[in-house]
Amino acid sequence: MPQPNLARAADSTLVIVDIQERLAAVMAARETVIAKTALLIEAATRLAVPIVVTEQYPKGLGHTEPQLKAALPAVAKVIEKTAFSACGALVLERPQVIVAGMESHVCVLQTALELTAAGRQVFVVADAVCSRAESNYLNALARMQQSGVIITNTESLIFEWLRDASNEHFRPLSKLIR
Repeated sequence: MPQPNLARAADSTLVIVDIQERLAAVMAARETVIAKTALLIEAATRLAVPIVVTEQYPKGLGHTEPQLKAALPAVAKVIEKTAFSACGALVLERPQVIVAGMESHVCVLQTALELTAAGRQVFVVADAVCSRAESNYLNALARMQQSGVIITNTESLIFEWLRDASNEHFRPLSKLIR
């Protein structure tokens, strides 16, 4: 019996919000967020979860971090935007949206809240999002959770996508998590 608050690979889209060169350069948690997002990209690619990447005003903030850009499959969509919420730029065919990105209290928050209001089940991956100030990060997570967004972490999400140790992708992905 499916649990409605668990992520399902077949129902998910991974949305990576604005992890861009100049923005990432000022984030204290940059290394962790990039590493966890790269892991999410690997899992999504193996499990056929569509990936959408947004770039906020790339002329000013640069493009997606090179490490992440290199990890993206050719079918990933990259969307430029100027609105803080990515919601208006997204065309989603699946009911669950998994969100990673920068900054938690601006673009991630607005995207998550608008997607929730539009009827999507939204999961924000806490160790794959950040803000320059920890207080803004914590406030954003609290606001999102109070609004019905599911706050999770990379490892929980990947194991929810896998669902069973007999999944053919369990061994390679569990090795990456260790």
